[in-house]
Amino acid sequence: MKYRELGNRKLQVSAIGLGCMGMSYGYGSAADRNEMITLLRKAYELGVTFFDTAECYGPYANEELVGEAMAPIRDKVVIATKFGIRIDAQGRQALSSRPEQIRRSVEGSLKRLRTDHIDLYYQHRIDPGTPIEVVAETVGELIKEGKVLHFGLCEVNAETIRRAHAVCPVTAIQSEYHFMHRTVEQNGVLALCEELGIGFVPYSPLNRGFLGGMINEYTQFDPTNDNRQTLPRFQPEAIRQNMRIVEVLNAFGRTRGITPAQVALAWLLNKKPFIVPIPGTTKLSHLEENLRASDIRFAAETVKELEDAVAAIPVTGSRYDALQESKIQR
Repeated sequence: MKYRELGNRKLQVSAIGLGCMGMSYGYGSAADRNEMITLLRKAYELGVTFFDTAECYGPYANEELVGEAMAPIRDKVVIATKFGIRIDAQGRQALSSRPEQIRRSVEGSLKRLRTDHIDLYYQHRIDPGTPIEVVAETVGELIKEGKVLHFGLCEVNAETIRRAHAVCPVTAIQSEYHFMHRTVEQNGVLALCEELGIGFVPYSPLNRGFLGGMINEYTQFDPTNDNRQTLPRFQPEAIRQNMRIVEVLNAFGRTRGITPAQVALAWLLNKKPFIVPIPGTTKLSHLEENLRASDIRFAAETVKELEDAVAAIPVTGSRYDALQESKIQR
């Protein structure tokens, strides 16, 4: 495993992290808890030191899983979790980053993660009712108290990053980024991260499994607990059209002895040295496949060849429905 620093804040992590959400939430029924604990610890044995979770995954169940799995190796790993979503007694969720809510969230996360500090604490989604300066100031206080080590933001625009960074240095930005969603290249976020020395963490770097080539128009998503079945991009006709992108990755990888998933991850790793993708999985075989991408290097002309081939195919369908998209800054 190769290792990288997230920007210039001296937070060293494995070049590929592990997104843990799907083990408990979002992509079907929760996986067997003991099997996931084993997988999380195996990931560490394979060199992964960066694990991503959030209080709303479950809710709470994913933090509890990560906390139990990481307890024996807590001082050897970097755990990232998120705040900014209030969860009521019925499990209903609403945006809130008021200072008192952030403090309630951090105490709950510390308990569930079985730790006395959170390595990287992201605001999960922007709260239009709380100025980002107030959020940054509150997290800055938590850093002074030792409960949080680093501050992060998710799915925000360049202006918000600048405003937050002026109050409390931002270590990492997490946003969706992959061949089928490259907005951060166009809206100035990726360039600003480079300018300010901020790390960038792409979530869903395989487009929720799609770029790995394991999903087709006949794939059945559980309507009760797999959120992909609600997404425009995962409707049968959209999948059928978008499979042409996977075919490009497959053809590109076939001549180089690598899989479509490895092509997609290696492309991200070759874009910038401060990028650390966090693909998720519940299977050891996929974990091992993903991690091998950290060894793949592409020449600049190879990257351009690949990007041009993918760009020639229009993406069909939005990544989110209208409600989820409304919570993301442009």
